[in-house]
Amino acid sequence: MQQRFKTLRLLAATAGIALAGLTAQAADLPDKGVTVQPLKSSIAEETFQTLLVMKALEKLGYEVQPIKEVEYPTAHIAIANGDATFMADHWNPLHADYYKNAGGDAKLWRKGIYSGNAAQGYLIDKKTADAHKITNIGQLKDPAIARLFDSNGDGKADLTGCNPGWGCEAVIEHHLDAYQLRDTVTHNQGSYSALIADTIARYREGKPVLYYTWTPYWVSNELKPGRDVVWLEVPFSSLPGAQKGLDTKLPNGKNYGFVVNNQQIVANKAWAEKNPAAARLFEVMQLPVADINAQNHLMSQGQNKAADIERHTNAWIRAHQATFDGWINQARAAAR
Repeated sequence: MQQRFKTLRLLAATAGIALAGLTAQAADLPDKGVTVQPLKSSIAEETFQTLLVMKALEKLGYEVQPIKEVEYPTAHIAIANGDATFMADHWNPLHADYYKNAGGDAKLWRKGIYSGNAAQGYLIDKKTADAHKITNIGQLKDPAIARLFDSNGDGKADLTGCNPGWGCEAVIEHHLDAYQLRDTVTHNQGSYSALIADTIARYREGKPVLYYTWTPYWVSNELKPGRDVVWLEVPFSSLPGAQKGLDTKLPNGKNYGFVVNNQQIVANKAWAEKNPAAARLFEVMQLPVADINAQNHLMSQGQNKAADIERHTNAWIRAHQATFDGWINQARAAAR
C-alpha cells in the first residue's frame, strides 16, 4: 500500500512537471494556432524579406500560410479588408496612394522601419554620359540626345521602366509630362525582369542604355553606379498623388526625382491589435539594405528557386541568431 502511495505521488509530481512545461511552452507561443496570410507582389526578390517575417511568426506559434502573390494596390485593399494579414514590402511614401485608398490608418497598421534608405531613379551607361556630358534626364528633351538611347529605330529614347501596379510607374508617367519628355522618350513596360535583362545585354554589347531601377535590388550589383552607370538628376522635384509637394532633393544636393523610401511591414489593424506579439515583432524587425542586395544578387546568379531562398533565409537567421532571438523575445514580452 505504501509503495502504491509513493507511485501515485510520483505520478502526480510528474504530471505537475509536465503541466508546468506545457504552461511554459504556451507562454513561449503566445499566439499558437492563429492563422496568418502573407502577401507579396510579383517581384520574386521580395520573397526573402517576406519569408524572414514568416519564420519569426512561426517561432511565436502562428500558423503561417503560404505566400499569396498580388500586386500592391490589391494587396493593400485585401489586408485592409481582413482577407490577408500582412505584407513585408510596403514602400513609404511610394505607396501612399495605395495606403490611403485602402482606408489608411483606420484599417491598416504600420510601425517601425523594416528596411530603410531605399533609393530609386534613372540611370544611363557611364560611357555615353561622359561622351555627351549627360547628367540630367531633362537633357533628353533634345531629340539628338534622346536618339542615343533608341533601341528600336523610332527615333525616341527607350526607357526600361516600371511594371503597372508597382507605384513607380505612376511617378515615371508623371515625370514624362512634368519634364516635357513625351515626344522624345518611350516608357517601356511589361515584365521588368525580362526588360532589364535585355538592357544589361545591350550594355554588355557596348550599346547605350537608359533604365529605371531601385535599391535594394540586384541590378546595381550587375551595373555598378559610378563605375558602369550613372544616376541622372531631374530638373526639379515633381511627384503625383499623395506625394505631391514632396521635395526629392537629397542631403548632398542631388535630385534623382524620387523620395528615399522606407520599407515597412503593413498589417490589418484589427488583427494587429488582437495580436500584440505579432505587432511588436513587425515593429522591431530590421533588415539592412546591404543584406537584401546580397541575397537578391544570389537570385540573379541562378539561386532563385524556392529551396534556394529558404536556404538563404535560414542562413541569415543563423548568422544573426542573437538579433533574431531578440525580436522573438520582445514579441513574447509584448503578449504578457
